[in-house]
Amino acid sequence: MNFINNRPNKMIFFTLLHLSFTIFSCSSSSETIPSPTQPINPPVVVNDMDFWLTNGSKNSYLQKQTGILSFGTNYNVYPSIEVDETQTFQTIDGFGFTLTGGSAQGINKLNPQKRQELLQELFGKNDNSISISYLRISIGASDLNAAPFTYDDLPSGQTDVNLTQFSLNPDKNDVIPMLKEILAINPQIKIIATPWSAPIWMKDNNGFVGGSLKPEYYGTYANYFVKYIQKMKEEGISITAITPQNEPLHPGNNPSMFMPALQQANFIKNHLGPAFANANLTTKIIIYDHNCNKPEYPLAILNDAGANPYVDGSAFHLYEGDISALSTVHNAYPNKNLYFTEQYTGTSGTFDGDLKWHLKNVIIGSMRNWSKTALEWNLANDTNFRPYTPGGCSTCKGALTINGADSFERNVGYYIIAHASKFVPAGSVRIASNLVGNLNSVAFKTPLGKKILIVENDGNTNELFNIKCNGKWVPTALDAGAVATFSW
Repeated sequence: MNFINNRPNKMIFFTLLHLSFTIFSCSSSSETIPSPTQPINPPVVVNDMDFWLTNGSKNSYLQKQTGILSFGTNYNVYPSIEVDETQTFQTIDGFGFTLTGGSAQGINKLNPQKRQELLQELFGKNDNSISISYLRISIGASDLNAAPFTYDDLPSGQTDVNLTQFSLNPDKNDVIPMLKEILAINPQIKIIATPWSAPIWMKDNNGFVGGSLKPEYYGTYANYFVKYIQKMKEEGISITAITPQNEPLHPGNNPSMFMPALQQANFIKNHLGPAFANANLTTKIIIYDHNCNKPEYPLAILNDAGANPYVDGSAFHLYEGDISALSTVHNAYPNKNLYFTEQYTGTSGTFDGDLKWHLKNVIIGSMRNWSKTALEWNLANDTNFRPYTPGGCSTCKGALTINGADSFERNVGYYIIAHASKFVPAGSVRIASNLVGNLNSVAFKTPLGKKILIVENDGNTNELFNIKCNGKWVPTALDAGAVATFSW
């Protein structure tokens, strides 16, 4: 199985060849020049750095480059991205996608051999894998299920305050079996779970779209989360973290629920937090899970002395606002974690435009603003972008398009995440790298001591630059709109 396009980028190849020749052919004035009778021993050229490339022109898809990159000290006039491992920031939990119910259904349409090959490619740790390390799932249905549901749906007029009717059955055909397959491949994968709606009998509008949780059911809903985590554990699936509500300020989706900050703070401090403590759950509570334009939402909860101790951190999307909102929250509460949990690529987007924007903001931007995760939205759907609920997202493009039982297509979302997930495992630490002109970058040190640098050229021309580390540098180049991951 070969998921990497093998056509070389000729412009970069010849640029690197020229730069390498320059480094290794130049002699200092103090060197002895051999006489014609002396044998000439050419310098040994050692490759110090590997380099994977994806470009907007789509002639290189996560392709490992063949040029030699060697550290040296020969002067040049190019700007330098300096990587400094003595400056450390947050520890990384992982990179990945949301495994929606629709994603699981789509992947399950592949024949068993093809499905297993794909899951190994996505979650394995071999050379042909992209090593996804973090997944988001929905508690009940998201809008990328065929229809809305929760785990305690009842006929109109009935209630179930003791949750005797609670059942994971709606997810036992697709999501849960697939999670078990994934865990068999990567037992360390982390999972964050979030609901799109409470059971409608708990809501003030008795419907899946909008409405709010009735105060008399706050305690019951907290126990709903506890039961979910316990029942998933019985299936062999550990839930790393939850958020109380997906996009709590967007009540127009199907399903959805409106939960302003004061309600979420009340729910956490008086019900959810104590319920987790009483059940001895270690699952983290992460707040907000919505756009970067409202950092005041998580700050209001963190400012609440009763809610704050139960909160591990805050989660963000970027359909509105600026990614720097994460640093706003970090600066106010540096002891609380940050997570980037959703951004979609849509049917109207282009490969080159989405590649640039998402690498700049979702991967590099979230990491430079203290996030422990970077997650894109939907992992997979079909050629018609289904399934989705009535009123759900009909323009959300999966990282994969499932074409039938025997084939699938890798879309731009796949490469956005792969440029990080393949090289930056959980437990890596972000280290310092400076921004240079149109070059956006972020650097990491892995648990095995490798240094990783992800660079995106946000400009309109080819950029020549150095990668500098420990007093030496490697000259290289990157086409306009291209993305590179360097490893040494």
